[in-house]
Amino acid sequence: MISRKNASISKFIIHKVGNKFNDTKNAFSDKTVDFDEASYDLMLPFLLRPFGSLVQSYRFNHHANIALNEINSYAAQMFNEDEAFVDVSKHIVEHLYEQSTSAQIKTGDVLVVMFEGIEYAEMTTNAIGIFKIENKVNFFQTYLENNSYDVLVQKGISSKKVDKGCLILNQSDTEGNIVLSVDNNGYDAQYWTNQFLNIKYADDANNHTQQYIELCKEFSTEVLKTSYGAQEQNTFLAKTIDFFKENEVVNVERFKEELFEEEKQIRAFEDYKKDFEGEQNIVIRNQFDVAEKVVTKEKRKIKTDIKLDTNIQIKLDIDAPDASAEYLERGYDDEKKMHYYKVFFNAEA
Repeated sequence: MISRKNASISKFIIHKVGNKFNDTKNAFSDKTVDFDEASYDLMLPFLLRPFGSLVQSYRFNHHANIALNEINSYAAQMFNEDEAFVDVSKHIVEHLYEQSTSAQIKTGDVLVVMFEGIEYAEMTTNAIGIFKIENKVNFFQTYLENNSYDVLVQKGISSKKVDKGCLILNQSDTEGNIVLSVDNNGYDAQYWTNQFLNIKYADDANNHTQQYIELCKEFSTEVLKTSYGAQEQNTFLAKTIDFFKENEVVNVERFKEELFEEEKQIRAFEDYKKDFEGEQNIVIRNQFDVAEKVVTKEKRKIKTDIKLDTNIQIKLDIDAPDASAEYLERGYDDEKKMHYYKVFFNAEA
């Protein structure tokens, strides 16, 4: 999560990247952009806005030596050699071009930017931004001709969101430079994150919290909802969020003891966790610090509605995990041959 209130653009260049698979070529600029005031005031928030709400960060990755990661190397050169910006930005586009090995990968504009005054985790630093604009939108342009106004349709970049982007901070920890990344056109999950940037999630509380909540969400959908119904699923998710809110440190053994009443559910969770770790190629720690910002963000995403085929929905309060068990009763009516929910209450709100 960054703050852009004191940020500025010091260098900005635009290139076009082709598609290696389709044999479309790259096109390069030789000079940086000299903004007018109006375009600068629109461009700066457009580029940095996607990173304002991110809570997870990445670090560069390489199977042999992190120094051999191409974007890591190019970023270091840009940070250390002021005059290298234009030439290195072309190398970045060439590296991106080499990753376009299928027809579905789109051509587009590549913006390479040097930012100053980026605030992140109580520090101020400069940063390199790499953005790929894949989709252009139609807009109307009016013009005056022969004393009358006419209209034509043109294509341009939407100022609402970037398609793909990363921010490489000139700050590092024991794992290397801090990297933030967004991909709003995730048609190929490998292309941007793994092949072009070659990054992995940081080994920190944000990542550990995110992984564990994702595990719980998928377990609730694939196991609890299937075997016990939506009420059990939603109660489990509400109790999961409550556990994370009440504890600064998550201990997996204590989590299982508090959330599951039946031994068979504990075994099902443990089996699912092993499968989840194998599929995601991760190892979830048995104890880790809770990242409060991640919990808050994930809580907003969780839906606790029970949707019934009779056009009725029951909405459970995620902040009251015990209410479902205490005031909602599920049963089966033999006469109607239908399931039912019985809701207990004192007064309508």
